[in-house]
Amino acid sequence: MTLARTFNNEGGDAGDPPEERYAYSFDYDVMHGYMVRSFQPFFNEGSVLELGSYTGRFTQRLAALFDDVTCVEGSDIFIAEAKTRPCVGISYIHGAFETVDLPRRYNNIVMTHVLEHLDNPVGVLERINLEWLAEGGRLFLACPNANAASRQIAVKMGLITHNDAVTSSEAAHGHRSTYRLDTLERDATKAGLKIVHRGGIFFKALANFQWDMLLSTDIISMQYLEGCYMLGQQYPDLCSSIFLVCESSEN
Repeated sequence: MTLARTFNNEGGDAGDPPEERYAYSFDYDVMHGYMVRSFQPFFNEGSVLELGSYTGRFTQRLAALFDDVTCVEGSDIFIAEAKTRPCVGISYIHGAFETVDLPRRYNNIVMTHVLEHLDNPVGVLERINLEWLAEGGRLFLACPNANAASRQIAVKMGLITHNDAVTSSEAAHGHRSTYRLDTLERDATKAGLKIVHRGGIFFKALANFQWDMLLSTDIISMQYLEGCYMLGQQYPDLCSSIFLVCESSEN
């Protein structure tokens, strides 16, 4: 795995058709807020390490909650863009998770929609477990869900071969796998992490590009979004994203 492979060439959206973009307004305006809301009851006070900050949109939400934010990102292009955002007190480190040397341990580690990009996800989770989590620290690990209702509909339509397939557009954006709750728990457990909470974020029956189209109208209300978030707590296996809260086995 090299930095050239990792991120610089895999996160851009230029020229992509709407249904094959890397990131959507739905991600930024809906999912990011609900991710933070799902994590927040479990956050520790103190420092936070974000693994895979992309262009810093989620980082801004973390910076609103923490004074001590460190980001590790494999793309120098994305770091440069992130630094243009109006946030202070954020340290950026350019490096690959497999090889980067970090100066300390952290009270919170956040990895959202990153693990599915890694060639050796268990190895990186082992580093989190053994090297980067402070005593009593927690890892917040979120991934796109193979069993999301929207994805299962796409399978029934013949657009995807099976729920946890990696589509050609996902592969072009660096995906190596598509997680379900059981496979996400499998890799966290292999790495020696202790799972203290599991869940789903936002019941989702439409594709991201369809959500973007709807969000540009007045069809979708905040009450409807709240309903999808709350329903997702009842049916985590049908959510847009799945997540784990983990602690180190070393503590």
